[in-house]
Amino acid sequence: MDYLQRLELVNELNNRYDDIGAYSLLEELWRDFPKLALVSSFGAESAVLLHLISRVDTEIPIVFIDTGKLFQETIEYKDMLEKTLMLKNIKIFKPDYKQLQKHDPDGVAHIKDGNICCYIRKVEPLERALDDCDIWISGRKRFQSSTRANIDIFEIDDIRIKVNPLAEWNAYDLQEYVKKYQLPAHPLIKDNYLSIGCKPCTTAVKFGEDPRSGRWRGVEKTECGIHKK
Repeated sequence: MDYLQRLELVNELNNRYDDIGAYSLLEELWRDFPKLALVSSFGAESAVLLHLISRVDTEIPIVFIDTGKLFQETIEYKDMLEKTLMLKNIKIFKPDYKQLQKHDPDGVAHIKDGNICCYIRKVEPLERALDDCDIWISGRKRFQSSTRANIDIFEIDDIRIKVNPLAEWNAYDLQEYVKKYQLPAHPLIKDNYLSIGCKPCTTAVKFGEDPRSGRWRGVEKTECGIHKK
């Protein structure tokens, strides 16, 4: 599809699914768009969307980008949720070795140029991961930060369509869902890590800060490049 066709489809989908719950939305998307995938960081709030996906179909493709800089707790959490939710189609993508050798041979690009680091460790692997996908599912929510306050359920994302099934959910909604289904928490949440990315660029959140304030603290950067806002 060209840009205008994608724009028309996005507008149509936002109108069609204007008043539908996240589970029903995922169910209908999986039925109507077989070339889709969920992209999950297996971070602080990931269990909710992963659980919803597992209820629809445990065979839905789930993309996990192992940047090589993740917390060990995140890797272990992924393994636990994969087993607990009986997820059968997790696809792991890693940075390209040649890209690492060219741009980050000493492993400190996150200090020298955070944008380059994010590109080779997240953005480029995701491009490969989504090569055959028309639609991909994201866990972004409006309450997470001011830069995400106005995201739609459906958006144009370069050559694909991105879906944010939980865009309208707030922290209370997530907590109630976790409680209802007794979902395990990411082990770093107890230390007030409310948005969890790569270890060198993630800090705990202070009282009164938005959940993503611990990402790239102290620099003018709010996204890794996977999302534009």
